[in-house]
Amino acid sequence: MASPIVENYLKALFNLANEAGEVNISDLSNNLKVSKPTVNSMVKNLQQHGWVKYEKYKPLIITAEGKKAAALIIRKHRLTEMYLVEKMGFGWEEVHDIAEQVEHIQAPALFDRMDELMEYPKFDPHGSPIPDKEGNIITQEYKPLIDCQAGHRVRLLALSHSSKEFLEFLDSRGISLDLEIEIKSIESFDQSMLVSYQDHPSETLSQKVCERLLVVAVS
Repeated sequence: MASPIVENYLKALFNLANEAGEVNISDLSNNLKVSKPTVNSMVKNLQQHGWVKYEKYKPLIITAEGKKAAALIIRKHRLTEMYLVEKMGFGWEEVHDIAEQVEHIQAPALFDRMDELMEYPKFDPHGSPIPDKEGNIITQEYKPLIDCQAGHRVRLLALSHSSKEFLEFLDSRGISLDLEIEIKSIESFDQSMLVSYQDHPSETLSQKVCERLLVVAVS
């Protein structure tokens, strides 16, 4: 049974890994806000469990076992977020910190019951896929709004960032998942977009915001 600290390392490795499963020690240190010696000490523990492979002066490699262990932690987190929103009426901007605590509970039956009560959701409130009980994750072909062109109509299905501040900003603009957005024009100077949606006939979104909104084309 992994401790909360170990589980946080696994999640960080999962999120930082490139396509080859590699993670730099310095990136892991920065992400977790701990020193490199502390990370090196923990890596030995992770390697003993078969969750990572490590050779001196080379990047860490998260193993298949490590990816599955991390995905199952992420599953608990995202199921909790969805349950808090769907069954308990929390806003999508309120649930992350609660889920950070709940995800460390070692009670598979609890999360299986959450899953069942919600009729097995595929995505969390921010559009991120919920891993299944085997740690498998659905991959989605979304693109950032910033990569779209003027005149395009798109549907917002996920976010690449879900900080409380960003979600509160979206709430203040009436932006939520499944929203259909029309791109009216793009400012060449700063790539900000003039868009329209629902009761907002003319809203300007900055480049930073557009980079974080993940969309699909509306046919």
